[in-house]
Amino acid sequence: MKILLAVIAALIAVPLLFGGVGGLESTDGGQVAVVRDGGLFDDNKVREVIDPGSGLTWTGMWSSVHLYPAQQRFYTITADARRATALGVDVVTVPSSDGVNLGIEGTLYFTLNLDHETLKKFDDKFGTRTFRSQDDRSLYPWEGEEGWSAFFGQAVRPVIDNALRGQIGAMRCAQLVPSCSLLESAGLKPQDGNANIAKVQDAVNASLARDLPATLGGEFLTGLRFTLAKVTLPADVQKAVDRSLAASAAVSEAQAKVAQAKAEAEANRARQDGYDECPACAEIEKLKSLPQGITVYAPGNPQSVVVPSR
Repeated sequence: MKILLAVIAALIAVPLLFGGVGGLESTDGGQVAVVRDGGLFDDNKVREVIDPGSGLTWTGMWSSVHLYPAQQRFYTITADARRATALGVDVVTVPSSDGVNLGIEGTLYFTLNLDHETLKKFDDKFGTRTFRSQDDRSLYPWEGEEGWSAFFGQAVRPVIDNALRGQIGAMRCAQLVPSCSLLESAGLKPQDGNANIAKVQDAVNASLARDLPATLGGEFLTGLRFTLAKVTLPADVQKAVDRSLAASAAVSEAQAKVAQAKAEAEANRARQDGYDECPACAEIEKLKSLPQGITVYAPGNPQSVVVPSR
């Protein structure tokens, strides 16, 4: 009987021990925690929010803790593998108003809203569902960097793409990539690409500030700022631009050679006119052109002797 009671006591004590130890949680400076009840007799509602950099906090036995990033984050869209985020290497391809598919690279900076009520709402809406990761796993947003990236890629990235399509699609290729004007009809003035890119950035930021809360269902992300880093042309269009630039460079070089030849001919004519008016000047120029060391010079005499000095 005593042995049976001891076994029963152990079966009760061990879970209680693990539950009690697991009921203590802390966060570092870059994390915020949303705690949900999960005991045998509890519901699964949000219990509390633990701010970044907290000490050990009692969260209740068998509660679940969802850790989210608390510091500023960034999401980079790029073809450069060294700068790519966990979602990998990619670009947003958007057609311009004149039908050129432009590759857009940039970075979105943001911070998760740390207001407690907003975080609770965020966890209710997104922390209780999974999102598909790059390696085809289903992850919760609080399951590390991969889980957060999976959430961002499915919930936020489409809003970014839509904002870029709306702004880029309203502009011609040459307004963003000045070299595109080489492929258009003659008479177009070069565009200030940097100024137009700045306008696109401002418009995208205004669009994201308006569309993200509406799409996600709350002001979950703050400090939104998109920086448009690069606009690239399709490979075949870029080759056509390169050929046009090479042809323009060859024309410029040929024109420079023609101008140089004309200038030299004009200088020779002017020099000859001067010699015609001053024959002595021509003889002086001849003397100046003789090698050093010549002591005898008899112009016009076929029997002249030139003796170099010793």
